[in-house]
Amino acid sequence: MSSHLLDEMRSVMRRRHYSIRTERTYVDWVKRFVRHFNMKSRDDLNDGEKNVEEYLTFLARDQHVAPSTQNQALNALVFLYKHVLNKPLAMTINAERAARKVKIPVVLTQHETKRIIGAMTGIHQIIVKLLYGSGLRIIECLRLRVHDIDFDMKSLTVRSGKGDKDRITTLPPSLQAALEEHLEHVKIVHEGDIANGYGAVFLPHALERKYPNAARQWQWQYVFPAHSLSTDPRTGITRRHHLDPSPVNKAIARAVKVAGVQKRVTAHTFRHSFATDLLRRGTDIRTIQSLLGHKDIQTTMVYTHVLQQGGEGVVSPLEDL
Repeated sequence: MSSHLLDEMRSVMRRRHYSIRTERTYVDWVKRFVRHFNMKSRDDLNDGEKNVEEYLTFLARDQHVAPSTQNQALNALVFLYKHVLNKPLAMTINAERAARKVKIPVVLTQHETKRIIGAMTGIHQIIVKLLYGSGLRIIECLRLRVHDIDFDMKSLTVRSGKGDKDRITTLPPSLQAALEEHLEHVKIVHEGDIANGYGAVFLPHALERKYPNAARQWQWQYVFPAHSLSTDPRTGITRRHHLDPSPVNKAIARAVKVAGVQKRVTAHTFRHSFATDLLRRGTDIRTIQSLLGHKDIQTTMVYTHVLQQGGEGVVSPLEDL
């Protein structure tokens, strides 16, 4: 039962243009759900609300997952019942909710950021400079296309970011020369792919049908393409995808160690530092919200707490002694 169900789910998600990352995540949650109840047939999927409530409660009570992880599981199961089984769940799922912990983001000082970036080279250094200089999420950075960079306007267009929203953010002028040189090398690789019968990049939604030649055009190519061609698991087409986040994260970890920074630094830390440093310079909170692509201003407000509660906001009474 499980394999047929998962194949059907993949098919539905592809028709609805879900990303491959979301597809893999949702399919994985459905696998866990089916295994948890040892389901053998589709009849076992009946009583959806009861099973989903029990499973989500198990995740919170026994697995101690984060609220975002529990929500991810819920979204996957809601999709399964609504779009695959055609048995939408009730509006209210009365599961025990995972405990919500208020997290203060890890933020780097400008000196720490400079040391880490200085310990990096090549493409990985350019990527980290964009994470910090433009406030990008790592997947947003790696999905950039050539036409998303506007050197004249000093701006980047982030397409289909979190929540499937587009936004415009700033492009650091100091990065222009390095990016232009990098793109010259990328263009040589692309022309080589074309000469070898490849060179067509993945296009979102129905753009490939609407513009049959666009996939091979320079402006649609990834700014940070993978080092080798790969076969698309959905279509079987061999093409050059964008760089995977894994080597970037490993390069960051190495640089943090070399720089001697003792904080827990990830790719997302540079986005946090971008927002905090803009606040420190007096940038309006609404502007920062727009640059980051936050839906709720309260999400952006956490950076004001970082400044107000740290050494720059409150002077310790010890200093009065």
